[in-house]
Amino acid sequence: MYEYISGTLATLTPATAVVDNGGIGYILQITLNTYTAIQQEKQVKLWVHQVIREDAHLLYGFHTMREREMFRLLLAVNGVGAATARIMLSSITVDQLTAAIASQDAKTVQRIKGIGPKTAQRIVLELHDKVASDGEGIAVAMPATNRNKEEALGALVMLGFPKAAAEKVLQSLDRELSVEELVKQSLKRL
Repeated sequence: MYEYISGTLATLTPATAVVDNGGIGYILQITLNTYTAIQQEKQVKLWVHQVIREDAHLLYGFHTMREREMFRLLLAVNGVGAATARIMLSSITVDQLTAAIASQDAKTVQRIKGIGPKTAQRIVLELHDKVASDGEGIAVAMPATNRNKEEALGALVMLGFPKAAAEKVLQSLDRELSVEELVKQSLKRL
């Protein structure tokens, strides 16, 4: 729903930032890397990811779009929630995490607090194909078609289909399809 929030940095702690935009203070959960990047700033622009739970609506803010995309990739891994993804991105930089995943170095991922050997291996296996080398180093590769699948998944869940079943069907479909086509094809298979 939100792409980014820009405005005056009202308050800042290592875990949260409050951004005043038009007289409204938005509290965003941030990583330590984002905290370090913005602690001397008065005006900020944070890339946002919204998490809606039964008990809370949370905004996560990131200094760079790359950090937010890595956060979203981590959320796609079974067993990795928003809190774990935030701890991971607070413990090491996006470049270090991306390099570890690209080189299938589960030991580096496992050194992060709260990440066990199985979770580290799962992260490396599931995200290895989603990160790529761009010539200037390792970069997160987040094709637009993944957004189509994310939107289709959201639509299917809102229609009442179980998330796991919808994800399985969507994985079997062509990446180049539009959101509408993905939903239509999924409905035929669910």
